[in-house]
Amino acid sequence: EGMALPQRILFPPEEICMDWQQRQRPGAGLCNLGSTCYINVILQCLTYTPPLANYFLSRDHSQLCHQQGFCMMCIMEAHVRKVLCSSASVIWPRAVVRDLKFIGEEFEPDMAGDAYEFLRCALEAMQRACLNGSSNVDISSQTTTIIHQIFGGFLKSRVTCLRCQAVSDSYKAFLHVLLDIKAPSSLTTALEDFVTSKKLDGKYCLKCSKCEKKVNASEKVTVHRVPKVFTVCLERAADHTGKKISKMVEYPEYLDLRPYMSDTAGEPLLYSLYALVVHSGDTCLDGHFFCYTKASNGLWYKMDDESVDNCGIHAVLRQQAYLLFYAR
Repeated sequence: EGMALPQRILFPPEEICMDWQQRQRPGAGLCNLGSTCYINVILQCLTYTPPLANYFLSRDHSQLCHQQGFCMMCIMEAHVRKVLCSSASVIWPRAVVRDLKFIGEEFEPDMAGDAYEFLRCALEAMQRACLNGSSNVDISSQTTTIIHQIFGGFLKSRVTCLRCQAVSDSYKAFLHVLLDIKAPSSLTTALEDFVTSKKLDGKYCLKCSKCEKKVNASEKVTVHRVPKVFTVCLERAADHTGKKISKMVEYPEYLDLRPYMSDTAGEPLLYSLYALVVHSGDTCLDGHFFCYTKASNGLWYKMDDESVDNCGIHAVLRQQAYLLFYAR
């Protein structure tokens, strides 16, 4: 409804397996190559994303890849296989750091970076790699790569003219959602705020196609199509100075996305937490990143660069979370 159908499917969704195809103890820790903790946490969270790990472990990508030079999918496949299949307790993520400038121009090997920015750029780099060789792919078909089939959903924006009540809908693909936590003290209230109607007035006025002039309007954004993996950033930057919002924001082990959908009627859409990233430090511009991930054996581990330590769900749910990863 209102969304263009893809002209071709680049990756068949039925081939995505949400459950681990092999169960084992957790893999290696990652050596910090000098201010690379922000990279390590994202590599670990992606490594323990079951549908992505299953795909990389199958080697389906590298067997068909003809990309010359940098390919983020080939780099990630090699990395995931090394972490999960080698007997080493620590590995050096040298290939990722070596090709940092191809992942995102803003990253420098010896400079600290932001985990959310690295996640965003890593997903986009994998998406570009999936589209390589597929020329003239329409916008809708671009959302059928394996990356979009795993992480991608659609948001619906409904704008209502407050003068004539005319309604216009638009749709936007997403790979992650950024949530404001200045007021909310839980993930669910932050999501409620996200889908609450906002008034568009003053400089945010829009031109109504019916009234043919700029008018006050309201906009309601909802999740229109859910992803298989729902990735959330709790925005801890208070402003552009790097001031940090250090409060606790509660998040559940199991999350129902149904209340935040365009259509709130129907079966619950249940998600299970499997990874999170924590930033420790007084401001957003310094400090340290570590993460918690659920390995294929069903147990949780705290992963802090080289160290990988078993922990319980209670410790996991008591963190000052920055990024949260939930799987259907």
